[in-house]
Amino acid sequence: MNKNTDKIRLDDRIILITGAGDGIGKAVSLDCAKRGATIILLGKTVHKLEQVYDEIKANGGPEPAIYPLDLQGASDDDYEDLRENIKKEFNQLDALLNNAGWLGASTPAEMYDTELWYKVMQTNLNAPFMLTKACIPLIKNSKHGSIVFTADQKSSAYWGAYGVAKAGMQTFMQILADELESKNICVNAFNPGPVLTSFRMRAFPAEDSSKLNKPEDVSGVFAYLLGGDCDGVTGKTFTLEDFQ
Repeated sequence: MNKNTDKIRLDDRIILITGAGDGIGKAVSLDCAKRGATIILLGKTVHKLEQVYDEIKANGGPEPAIYPLDLQGASDDDYEDLRENIKKEFNQLDALLNNAGWLGASTPAEMYDTELWYKVMQTNLNAPFMLTKACIPLIKNSKHGSIVFTADQKSSAYWGAYGVAKAGMQTFMQILADELESKNICVNAFNPGPVLTSFRMRAFPAEDSSKLNKPEDVSGVFAYLLGGDCDGVTGKTFTLEDFQ
């Protein structure tokens, strides 16, 4: 597998990125746009998406699209509407990055609020399933389709619903890779490790942030995987070390 991400071009590719308003999602959106991709910016906070939109345009990238959607409350109908809007506007979708995530709370299991558990699972596991399901018919039409998940292994104390959801997403990725292997779609995950984001700062408020990678340090790997030219590698979870 060619692991040089510096020269990757994404011209004429349509890429949908969730959690595109900040953190890793923003960095990947900007990076992929610089490489020639048209980005569909999906997130729940419009003004953040508008800022990313403006930055892409200022950098000379293809005009992106903004699609506000709250994953916690979205239904199957909302995702079907999204698919039809993408089909109408672009007539194609080449890649999907399921990146958005929500911590919820770091709480012992015996004290975890049940309603909060459902909400965290909805955002981090059910929503990526429903979105991916809706987008597969479009991605099947791409010459080099790609579905990528942002992985995060959290199986120690107090990670609660977030840790369980991420483990479920990992299994979903592998199941999906097996099912789509004959459809010319690469399905992989990338665990970027500790990255300086607002999510990370909420989870580890006392951490020395100077030792963390920045979102821009990991965006190239996502861009590579979203390019779809994965040399037949599918169902794998990559780390940053795989690209160094």
